[in-house]
Amino acid sequence: MSTETLEKKIVQRKPMPLYKVLLHNDNHTPMDYVIEVLMKTIPKMQPTKARSVMLEAHNSGVAVVIVCALEHAEFYSESLGRHGLNSTYEPDG
Repeated sequence: MSTETLEKKIVQRKPMPLYKVLLHNDNHTPMDYVIEVLMKTIPKMQPTKARSVMLEAHNSGVAVVIVCALEHAEFYSESLGRHGLNSTYEPDG
């Protein structure tokens, strides 16, 4: 009878790359509408955070809305676009 040694291989998973969803200022969309769309589109986005993102985009031209996995970033960016907001996403880092 022979004894076999089983080797347990350690699998190291790389963390999923994260992406930033960016909101771009357009000077045409009412600020209250932007806040409303952000809260409707981004899960758990609170009014104070939505206002902060809107003001950052308004004052700086662009603001980070959320940092998340690629599939979510694509979805959020497209959802913002369907509501008439100018949004893109890019790798975080």
